Amino acid sequence: MELYERLEELDADKAEMRASRILNGLGFTTAMQQKKLKDFSGGWRMRVALARALFLKPFMLLLDEPTNHLDLDACVWLEEELSQFKRILVLISHSQDFLNGVCTNIIHLHQRKLKYYTGNYDQYIKTREELEENQMKRFNWEQDQIAHMKNYIARFGHGSAKLARQAQSKEKTLQKMVASGLTERVVNDKTLSFYFHPCGKIPPPVIMVQHVSFRYSDNTPHIYKNLEFGIDLDTRVALVGPNGAGKSTLLKLLTGELLPTDGMIRKHSHVKIGRYHQHLTEQLELDLSPLEYMMKCYPEIKEKEEMRKIIGRYGLTGKQQVSPIRNLSDGQKCRVCFAWLAWQNPHMLFLDEPTNHLDIETIDALAEAINEFEGGMMLVSHDFRLIQQVAQEIWVCEKQTITKWTKDILAYKEHLKSKIDKQMHDL
Repeated sequence: MELYERLEELDADKAEMRASRILNGLGFTTAMQQKKLKDFSGGWRMRVALARALFLKPFMLLLDEPTNHLDLDACVWLEEELSQFKRILVLISHSQDFLNGVCTNIIHLHQRKLKYYTGNYDQYIKTREELEENQMKRFNWEQDQIAHMKNYIARFGHGSAKLARQAQSKEKTLQKMVASGLTERVVNDKTLSFYFHPCGKIPPPVIMVQHVSFRYSDNTPHIYKNLEFGIDLDTRVALVGPNGAGKSTLLKLLTGELLPTDGMIRKHSHVKIGRYHQHLTEQLELDLSPLEYMMKCYPEIKEKEEMRKIIGRYGLTGKQQVSPIRNLSDGQKCRVCFAWLAWQNPHMLFLDEPTNHLDIETIDALAEAINEFEGGMMLVSHDFRLIQQVAQEIWVCEKQTITKWTKDILAYKEHLKSKIDKQMHDL
């Protein structure tokens, strides 16, 4: 009987349709849904694992960074899907925008303790700030009272009988305060301060794209046709668009990793480009420590203590700096990459999904560093909040071309929601 109930719960008669709808929402075309799993990259296999978890309709769904490896379209679909999930959902995410759209409660792990907050992430931040402000007021008041009582006891504890009795009374009051538990000082989260060095000025045009078309082979369709644009040191662009539209491909064309099929890309002879991408951590020398790796990459820095300070700015401190890189977490490896990238002293930053494996505080530090950076920046990211923080223009990569989005990224998110709703309705 339980088996039949479970099959009914899963809508077994509509199983294939449900599976197709979920896979479509996560970016799988009809053709991709028929391919074998072994033919997919690791990122796409992660999407299949996520689709499987959603398909099962579990009583409790545990998700650890579910938006990693997703594009903006899939993030919007997943946010809508999870916001309607009727059972227990516990997730870890670095995407503040995603948390706001999905969560009704926040659990904060701090100092080995769990604290529960009602509301989404923005409400959690507001409530936490208010509680910590009140906690510090209480802490300061208690410390003032303790200092006053200790001073009184020290001055009058051996005075006249009346003063001595008052001193004893204050001593008992002090003991009761301590016994009942004193308010703890608020311990703030560690703050990070990413930094990209001044790159110096070079006259425009820095990079010119002239009548560029590209496809990977003669047997595949064009990704782009007849692109024409320029970028300079004041460029602050976020590239958006559906998966497979060519966002990462464009960055590879601009760096010279790929060559145009037709047309030309002209670069200033002195321009230095720093590119961050999802596979950069795979190029680290895992047997070296972050300190050894950076000293090897930048031999002009002779003093270890100077290099320790540089690495420390990116949240790697103490033993983390001298442990083999293979023992670091994914997030810590990403920070090594950012330290390495910053010291290349680039004029242009090309950032392809830089927020994967970073926490919210680190993403904020990255955003601040980008905004203070003197050079140009092009960004591919599934993090709406980071795009909102750093991008002055939004370019949509779609249908073999690039068009400028005239509104902000939140309007683009609403556009994606409408588009996804229509697609789901048409299925």
